[in-house]
Amino acid sequence: MQLPQNYRAWSWQQSDDPSRLVLETLTPRALTEGEVWVRNQVIGLNPVDWKVLGSSGWQPGKIPGCDASGIVVALGPGVSADWLGKPVAYHQNLKEHGSFSELTPVRARALMALPDDLDLAVAASFPCPGLTAWQANNKVPAKAGEPLLIAGAGGAVGQYLVQLAARRGFAVTALCNSRHWQRLADLDAANCIETPYEALKDGRHFYAVIDAVNEDSADSLVPALKANGHLVCIQGRLSQWPNAPFGQALSMHEVALGALHIFGDDNAWHGLTEAGQRLLGEIQAGNIQPESLHYSDFTDLPSALEALKNRTFSGKALVRVSGDQE
Repeated sequence: MQLPQNYRAWSWQQSDDPSRLVLETLTPRALTEGEVWVRNQVIGLNPVDWKVLGSSGWQPGKIPGCDASGIVVALGPGVSADWLGKPVAYHQNLKEHGSFSELTPVRARALMALPDDLDLAVAASFPCPGLTAWQANNKVPAKAGEPLLIAGAGGAVGQYLVQLAARRGFAVTALCNSRHWQRLADLDAANCIETPYEALKDGRHFYAVIDAVNEDSADSLVPALKANGHLVCIQGRLSQWPNAPFGQALSMHEVALGALHIFGDDNAWHGLTEAGQRLLGEIQAGNIQPESLHYSDFTDLPSALEALKNRTFSGKALVRVSGDQE
C-alpha cells in the first residue's frame, strides 16, 4: 500500500457553524508508536460532530469527526503487519486529528477489522451509535423479562439499543416520536410510547431506564424506576443522586465512549473492539439492522453536517470520500 503525498481534510476555524469548515490540503505526518494511517472511504456523521465544534482546547486547523471506515495504508512503529491493507472501521478521539479527511491517523487498538464483504458504508455508520448502545446495555445486569425503558429510542443509538436490549431478554418500551414506532416494533420493541407521562402513569414500573435525550429527561423518568433499579445516562448525567440514602437504592450509570480514549488501557480497548467486530458480524449476517443510510459527497460535508444539525432528513448521515489522493 502506498501513502499519498497529500490529502484533503475539513478543518475547524474558530466557529460553531458547520458551514465555516475549510477544505485544506495537508501532508501526512510521521506516525507515532501504535498508530496507522487509514485511507477513509466513508465518513459517519454523528450529532456530537456539530455539538463539539469550537470545543475548548481546539486550535484553528483542528480536523473534526469521530467515525469512518476505510483501508489501512501505512503502519507506525509497533503495529502488526497484519493490519496493512485491511478494511476497518474506527471511533476516533475527538481531541485528535478526526475523520473529516481523506486520511486519518488512528491508534491501532481502536481499529475494528471488518467481516468479509461488509459494505464500508454500513461499517462507517456503526462505531459511535453502535458502541455507545453496547456500552449502555452492558451497564444493566441482564434479567430476562424485566421491563426496560429507552428514552430517545428513535435515533441512531436507539436503533441499536432496542435490538440489543431485546436480545438480552428485556421487555423493551421505546419512548420516541410516533413516526418511529413501526420501525422499532419491527426491531422487537414490545411497546412504544410518545410522552414521559405514559412512562410514569403506572408508577415505579421499570427495572431500568436508558436515557439518550439529556439529563433533564433522565431526571424526569426517575419516578418510573423500581427499587434497586438502574438509570443509564448517555446525553448528560444527573448533577446529584436522585433519591435519599438507603431509600429507593437506585444504581446510576453514565456512558461516555470518548472516555476510553483518555482513560482506557489496551485491555479495555480490546474488549470494546472485539464487541464491535462481533456486532458488525451480526449486521453482516442480517441479525442486527443498522439505520437506513443517507449519502453526501465529501465536498458537501459541511452542508451534510448542517442538515444533520437541523434534522432535515431521515436515516444515518454518511459522506462518501472520493479523489485520487495523489
